[in-house]
Amino acid sequence: MAFALNSYPVVYRAKFGQDGWKGAYIEKPHKTPQEEAAMGKAEQEALAASRNVYDDMPLVNYTTQYGLSCFEGLKALPQKDGGLALFRPDRNAARFYKSMEGLYMPPFPEKDFVAVCVEIVKQNAALGFRPQYREVWEKDSFASADSVYIRPFSMAEGGIGVNISHEPWVVVVTSPVSAYFSGENSDAVVTERIRATPKGTGWIKAASNYVISALAKHEAQKAGYMECIYLDAARRKYVEEGSSCNIFFYLKSGELVTPELGDTILPGITRASIIELARDRHINVSERKISIDEVLTETRECFVSGTAAGATPIASITYQAGKVIFNNGKTGDLTAEIRDTLKGIQYGTLPDAKGWMVKVL
Repeated sequence: MAFALNSYPVVYRAKFGQDGWKGAYIEKPHKTPQEEAAMGKAEQEALAASRNVYDDMPLVNYTTQYGLSCFEGLKALPQKDGGLALFRPDRNAARFYKSMEGLYMPPFPEKDFVAVCVEIVKQNAALGFRPQYREVWEKDSFASADSVYIRPFSMAEGGIGVNISHEPWVVVVTSPVSAYFSGENSDAVVTERIRATPKGTGWIKAASNYVISALAKHEAQKAGYMECIYLDAARRKYVEEGSSCNIFFYLKSGELVTPELGDTILPGITRASIIELARDRHINVSERKISIDEVLTETRECFVSGTAAGATPIASITYQAGKVIFNNGKTGDLTAEIRDTLKGIQYGTLPDAKGWMVKVL
């Protein structure tokens, strides 16, 4: 499965008040993983729904009414040695802190963020809710591999007028997840929609940003594409992101380009990791503006990056009436090397020389 509302039973919830952040782990209704797997579809859906209810949280609040919320996404990955480890949770913690600050919420402490992510995976694993490493994943460069998806998010207190949140909750849930992109289609199309505007919230992992992403991706998939690509709002000239991921272009000159960060582009953790891995290989990496015209005429390999996407190749980009195919529609050598190195570190088949992985078990 990719993303599905099938959260593991142990969740974490914290509330900000006069004494700061106070949190606790909550064990939601569950059976054993084996018993749940043997249940019928209706029973499984009912159980999943029961884990998604919090009777003491208000329905009408600044999040449900105005999208005033932010979230994170990170993974705990089964290791070849049988353990579980998180990929760079400190970076997610820092981004979550900045996102909450950017929305004028009291930020959740970075140290607590990492500790909670480790502990919630550990508690669910103790109940049997965790994936086990499978060597068959190595055959397709972990494209079919499972992991634990960790979703921390903020939820505002009750309110109906347009306002900021002074006493938010932070909730952390986990769920099983596999490949985000599936199937043979890896074509992309440039959307007419605008993801983010200057002086807006594009640099924040804000819930409201993803409304446009959902619409644009739906439209792209309905038209037969895997992914959509955004251009900048001001000039409609420069490439910014994919639907919910950063993007890279390996040019014929040997330069690897990814759009420079600013207030319209999310600072991806996978993006930063790929930049580092490429520079380790003495690749000339540039974070700069890149026009759609340059992309279409100078690119030999293209891929998108993110927690869910990893490093996923893009076979072609369609823009207006034209379509350009990269590397004859095949995964390029640099894309494959970056992808395989990243996945190898994450799943423990390659040494973690950078100290990116945080051990859970």
